[in-house]
Amino acid sequence: MKKDFLSLADWNRDDLDQIFELTHELKAKQKQRQPHRLLEGKTLAMIFEKSSTRTRVSFEVGMFQLGGHALFLSSGTTQIGRGEPIKDTARVMARYCDGIMIRTYSHQAVTELARWSDVPVINGLTDLYHPCQVMADLFTVIEHKGSYRDLTFAWIGDGNNMANSWINAAAIFGFELQVATPKGYEPAPQVMARAAALGARVRYSNDPLEAARGAQVLNTDVWASMGQEAEQKEREKAFVGFQIDERLVSAADSGSIVLHCLPAHRGEEISDDVMEGPQSVVFDEAENRLHVQKAIMATLMK
Repeated sequence: MKKDFLSLADWNRDDLDQIFELTHELKAKQKQRQPHRLLEGKTLAMIFEKSSTRTRVSFEVGMFQLGGHALFLSSGTTQIGRGEPIKDTARVMARYCDGIMIRTYSHQAVTELARWSDVPVINGLTDLYHPCQVMADLFTVIEHKGSYRDLTFAWIGDGNNMANSWINAAAIFGFELQVATPKGYEPAPQVMARAAALGARVRYSNDPLEAARGAQVLNTDVWASMGQEAEQKEREKAFVGFQIDERLVSAADSGSIVLHCLPAHRGEEISDDVMEGPQSVVFDEAENRLHVQKAIMATLMK
């Protein structure tokens, strides 16, 4: 039976931990230049309605290293952009390819694609969730802290797809999460409600200093995501005080690490000093997109 990777909420902790274990194995093999062609001869269709750097390169390189091939499909140069129904695209792609990755705006479009596809579908990003990124983030935490257990995480900034995915992660993995957003920029209500029903240890506030206090992991993202560029100036005013800078780092645990999913707007959501500072693991985090997504693809497409 095929399984998709649309949201962390669709998976349990044991299965996600197995992906982390496989990630560790595949990363070690790649560093040692040992072959790990688990997807020999298989093909991944990559559908992009949102532009990308890390998502495209990490999936394409990852498929190559696993012995497979990735196809880049832009909505502007395919029939998707001319109004072909998702259910038609899904069934055709499933007959050509062994898996589909999609990076788009609507999460409903991704669930519709998965519904009609006979091959696994991976969510490369939607406006609601970014599960591959959070898996890479958590693997980075495991590398630097030994485990995600018994840690306090802080999300400071917009209640966007990353915040939603971190809330899902807290509900699954059981760590404590402190979320701080400006008023009016809170995470999705249905995501918060589900986490609360599962007993997740998530606290919400509009005070970034309170969220940072005592945290071992600080995390943020851009204040205006793709599709919100017209709101940039308005958001800059609303997010004053929400920059991860030395003030917030000083309030966190003395051994804290700092994450950012990139691209970063230095001087807005994160200061240049923190981004380049000793507690930043941002580029390890970016690299781990490759290794985690290889493990996800190998798990789903083998």
